[in-house]
Amino acid sequence: MNLSIYFVTPDGAEDTLVLAALRGGATVIQLRDKQATDAELIAQARRLAPACAAAGVPLIINDRLEVALASGAAGLHIGQSDGDPRGIRAALGRDQILGLSIESFDQLAALPMQDVDYIGAGPVRATRSKTNHATPIGMDGLARISAVSPVPTVAIGGVKAMDIPMLKSIGCAGLAVVSAIAQAPDPEMATRDMFQKWRTE
Repeated sequence: MNLSIYFVTPDGAEDTLVLAALRGGATVIQLRDKQATDAELIAQARRLAPACAAAGVPLIINDRLEVALASGAAGLHIGQSDGDPRGIRAALGRDQILGLSIESFDQLAALPMQDVDYIGAGPVRATRSKTNHATPIGMDGLARISAVSPVPTVAIGGVKAMDIPMLKSIGCAGLAVVSAIAQAPDPEMATRDMFQKWRTE
């Protein structure tokens, strides 16, 4: 699975934004909307699934197991407070992708390796797209986590295209972004720039 350019949607994201990110080369789409109902999120996931499948890009649902199951999405991403990964894996099935947020080095000790496909480590820096985030871990904290994680590590929280050389040097599999794509004047071009930078740096 290519985790390099991992786009997390902001609340209220239009389908056109996701399609622009896909055209630009996003390698993972995580549908996250804290305001939408389950029914609204299921409907949006079903609309986007064909385009994601055609591009070979997994569509991941944030937090909501029921939405992931009902929409036929490729997988689910959960946080530390979203339930037991073992139980969620059992409900999700072995064929689906399961990601887990890691907010500190100590949380790695409890990582159920056999149940999780990748981790999202961070926040690396403070970010306005998630106001209730944990204490930022910085690049040093990210490097510690990436060095010992038994599964691929995706950096999240305030990371940008200019961080790509550093992220690659410390062994990250990719970077997860929200505003770097969603708030760009041209989301497709912003995604393409990141995709090319990841390939060439």
